Amino acid sequence: MVDHQFKDGQSEYVFVKRNYGDPMRFGWLSLSLSPSLQEDNSRIHQTIQQVQEAEALGFKDVWLTEHYFTGESVYNDAIVFASALAMRTETIRLGFAVVQMPFHHPVRLATQLALLDNLSNGRIDVGVGKGTVFNEYEFIGYGLRSSDSRKRTQESLEILEKAWANKPLRYRGEFYDIDVPAIRPAPVQQPGPPIWRSVISADSFRECGRLGIPILTSRLPVSSIASRWKLYKEGLNEGGHDKNIQQQLLEKNALWRNVYVSGSDNQAEDELNEMLIKTRQHMMEVREELNPEDFTINPETLNDWTDPKVSHQQGAAMAIETGSIFGSPKKVKEQVAELRDAGVNHLLCQTGFGAMDNDSNLRSMRLFGNEVIPSFS
Repeated sequence: MVDHQFKDGQSEYVFVKRNYGDPMRFGWLSLSLSPSLQEDNSRIHQTIQQVQEAEALGFKDVWLTEHYFTGESVYNDAIVFASALAMRTETIRLGFAVVQMPFHHPVRLATQLALLDNLSNGRIDVGVGKGTVFNEYEFIGYGLRSSDSRKRTQESLEILEKAWANKPLRYRGEFYDIDVPAIRPAPVQQPGPPIWRSVISADSFRECGRLGIPILTSRLPVSSIASRWKLYKEGLNEGGHDKNIQQQLLEKNALWRNVYVSGSDNQAEDELNEMLIKTRQHMMEVREELNPEDFTINPETLNDWTDPKVSHQQGAAMAIETGSIFGSPKKVKEQVAELRDAGVNHLLCQTGFGAMDNDSNLRSMRLFGNEVIPSFS
């Protein structure tokens, strides 16, 4: 299993070989939606409460999403929000799923994350991505277009890692021309906070393994988990990583699931289905309203959840089938055990969907924390 402990103010991972019955690691993920401008403030403070509750319930890490302009990820700026969380939590790690790299100047980002690593005493994990391929309006809001997001992200990552090296940085690229002295404060975690990638394609699993990068993945059917993990392991071998590093990375890798626990299986499925339909309705409406007319979505990236031509009921059914854990505590434990048996050691639990109210979210979290997590501890 993987766990972390604090030593001399720094966070370090301690790794031991995992047997079938060893504990799993559970993270909590926030993708909250505020339904109106008037509710934004209360929703932001409710999310802080939810994170504190997650820590008390035994979740080991919290992961923040980053979206803009529509009330989705109501806090918008996940880094600023994580600073507030660092002051209100003690042990839970603070992760980003993910930082949308094109929207951040890399030197500014390196400085902010280094400070956050100090504020949290070495508790941050940095998932990175090139931006949502369906939300062109977010790029336009920052004066950008998504067409060059991959190259822009790659440059930003190169600068980010070099900026944490505690020495002057000179960089000449297509998008950035940088000459800065050493950044202070330096991150607590050295050579820098762990950088994670969000992946779904088979090639990405192998490539991240080859590079030795921990991964976040979602909506991966149970039947595909073992084969994807196998590709990652093959990449680790191709990259020449030693066995200890391989074990560390395999224990870190995380699967993201919708999680909803209720009194009965039928009640949970009905309520989750309704919340996912409303979430998808909002998602499609803002894309239709805000994306420019000249923007087209690559059809290869579409599935039933993201395709606007698919009904909301069918889209929700796909999310339930491939990306959700739900039911009574007994059923949820069975579903978690199935994931564990497929090779998942680290499960990220999204317990809030769309404009779900705070009490319902906390109730589901507490059922999971009190009745499910102890069975895998």
